Amino acid sequence: MIQPLKNKRIEVMQTLESKVESFMDQFLIPADDIWQPTDFLPNSQEDSFFEEVKELRELAKDLPYDFWVTLVGDTITEEALPTYESWLMDVEGINQMEGKGNAWSKWVRQWTGEENRHGDVLNKYLYLSGRVNMREVEITTHHLINDGFDIGTDRDPYKNFVYTTFQELATYISHNRVAKLARQYGNTALSKMCRIISGDEMRHHKAYSTFVEEIFKIDPNNMMVAFKEMMVHKIVMPAMFVRESGQSIGQAFEDFSNSAQRLGVYTAQDYIDILQKLIDQWDISSLTQLNEEAEKARDYLMKLPARMERVAQRVKIPQEVKKFNWVEQPVLGR
Repeated sequence: MIQPLKNKRIEVMQTLESKVESFMDQFLIPADDIWQPTDFLPNSQEDSFFEEVKELRELAKDLPYDFWVTLVGDTITEEALPTYESWLMDVEGINQMEGKGNAWSKWVRQWTGEENRHGDVLNKYLYLSGRVNMREVEITTHHLINDGFDIGTDRDPYKNFVYTTFQELATYISHNRVAKLARQYGNTALSKMCRIISGDEMRHHKAYSTFVEEIFKIDPNNMMVAFKEMMVHKIVMPAMFVRESGQSIGQAFEDFSNSAQRLGVYTAQDYIDILQKLIDQWDISSLTQLNEEAEKARDYLMKLPARMERVAQRVKIPQEVKKFNWVEQPVLGR
């Protein structure tokens, strides 16, 4: 039973492979044309470098503690990119072993190239800001890469594409809201940086959403069941496994999440809204000729947002600010 299902997934991936080049043209930008981290940071080759760094550091002083915790957490999860690339390269149907590999592996490499810039620019900003203990941040990033993660997808491309579709949209929301907050505090340079990162995340979300849409056309029954199984498992964000020095895996996540929720950067309601958006985006309610298992999966998915709303209404976020090793002690009044 398992082997035919696995073969079906590989067959679908091979069928879609002829479209991957067009997906890259549509959703990715050539390295010579896309923005690079240096475009948004003081230029060390210019005589004005030290003045620009001084201005960056002065503007950084006005940002509140929860903001810094959230920005650091976002940076760390971006910098754990090696884990995400190695995970995707191992998905069924993605083959990097023959020559330069198949079209899917080419997609993963070019997607990785785009994502790599996010952690790079944010890390450099944190370093220059003077508000962050960079060694503690680096230890957390090191741990996150060392620890790896289990996102509940195994090597199943259907589940992995549901995960990446969801996660890319969540990341867009987080970076976009950080950009808005930075602008409110008068930090236009950081705002612009985070806004352009969020633009990348939205493009990537649209790409992975398109992959799922294409799979629904070819194999709707198994795609529906995979979608449902991912939502039963829950979409586990990479930050779920974050820890500071001396901690165990995931120990820092709850406090980081509370900071993000107090700011309104990423909340339980956002999780529900993303789920509803995917249900609507893939128009699962209108799919016909599903088998019994897929019909049950669809029924579960259609009812899930309302069920989650009822649970979310009972959740209370602690207002006490947790001290992190990453960021200097909160300043009273900020």
